[in-house]
Amino acid sequence: MMGAKLITGGIVINANYTGEADVLIEGESIAAVVAPDSEISKSAHHSDTEVIDASGMYVIPGGVDAHVHLQLPMTPETTSSDSFASGTAAAAWGGTTTVIDFAGQIKGTAIPHAIESRLEEASGQCAIDYGLHLSVGDVNQQSLIDLPKTLDEGISSYKLFMAYPDAWYSDDGQILQVMQLASETGAMIMMHAENGIAIDVLRDQAIERGKTGSIWHGRTRPPELESEAAHRAIQLAVVAGSPLYIVHLSSSNALAEVARARDDGRNVFAETCPQYLYLSLEEHLDQPGIDGVRHICSPPLREFSDGHQDNLWKGLRTDDLSVVATDHCPFCDAEKMLGAEDFRQTPNGLGVIEHRMDLLFQGVLQGEITLQRWVEICSTTPARLFGLQGKKGAIAPGADADVVIYDPNKEHVLGAETHHMAVDHSAWEGVAVTGQAVSVLSRGQYVIKDRTFVGNEGHGQFLRRKIPDVLR
Repeated sequence: MMGAKLITGGIVINANYTGEADVLIEGESIAAVVAPDSEISKSAHHSDTEVIDASGMYVIPGGVDAHVHLQLPMTPETTSSDSFASGTAAAAWGGTTTVIDFAGQIKGTAIPHAIESRLEEASGQCAIDYGLHLSVGDVNQQSLIDLPKTLDEGISSYKLFMAYPDAWYSDDGQILQVMQLASETGAMIMMHAENGIAIDVLRDQAIERGKTGSIWHGRTRPPELESEAAHRAIQLAVVAGSPLYIVHLSSSNALAEVARARDDGRNVFAETCPQYLYLSLEEHLDQPGIDGVRHICSPPLREFSDGHQDNLWKGLRTDDLSVVATDHCPFCDAEKMLGAEDFRQTPNGLGVIEHRMDLLFQGVLQGEITLQRWVEICSTTPARLFGLQGKKGAIAPGADADVVIYDPNKEHVLGAETHHMAVDHSAWEGVAVTGQAVSVLSRGQYVIKDRTFVGNEGHGQFLRRKIPDVLR
């Protein structure tokens, strides 16, 4: 059992189980999850197995962040600030061991080229395992031929956009055609659900009236235009017979559409993000200058006074919201200030990848969700919905040894001075949290050991994802 590890003394938390157990790791996989006094544990203590004392700690499956944007080009001059190397390292610091990024097929380009280019960018850079969705920005005859072939390359989910008419937008007919393909193959359709045509009218009208500050990013993307798009996407999916996963859902309005579809038995899923659970339009977006534009993301932060955050937490409890991802897409202050005089010019996105597990653990401490639900929405369900079941998202024999030893009592304060993301400010500056990953293993190897980074660029492997069993 050379190279074996036994994690002992901790509380194992899975989506369906919480209890004292020892976890035996052999090579890259979990070999056994056993009672502390089992013969396997006793034998390991008397061998050359490395014994890891997790007394007082939780032992949880590594987080699966199903929505990140690393080194994403927004314009020829502007790229999100975290590279594949820095972003995956930051994810590991926060207890995430799998990320799924995007290959982007922009208008005028071919799908195979988009995938090949993105794989080249990520190759040899990642500290943890990674996969790719395909963002479809040009639905045409050739792309409809190319889409089914992506399944052979391990890309089984396609993102479409009802927003950004000048860039990524697809009309309803184009969306329907891609959904019809997904209905045939079992691929997952991901949707940015905002009515981009109407939003652009509101944005231009605001600028014409001299409304240029960051607050108007929120005012021109009202929740009604998110719920309208969510409703339309759901109905198109019903007609096509495809599954649907709505990304970064931010409002009570859109949540109501998802809940209605799920009550009707539809294969409709949705994610939200920590920023929509904790940050608000009034406190964070409605600030002058850099303090406001730092918080520009799309969909925008919503008004706390309208109860959106409370309803999103409720949606997590009822499973109308199935996943919490990050939509991690940070930009440094110099790039954010491009929109100082016109909010439309600010690149959208926040730095979140390092803090997701800790921020959601506050929901456990606040009584919003249970420990098992924490693991379910951050690890188990994203693995199941995106074709990683059996390998990721569970502490179970045969699964990859992606394991986090988590101290539920560690108090710390989030901020730019202490985070490991490659961004010069923090949307979470001064937020005090309790709970922190102490050690993080990816496929049996330490990435974080006793709060020290010991990982390597290139350790992370590309994940060839299957069609999710949950959708078959």
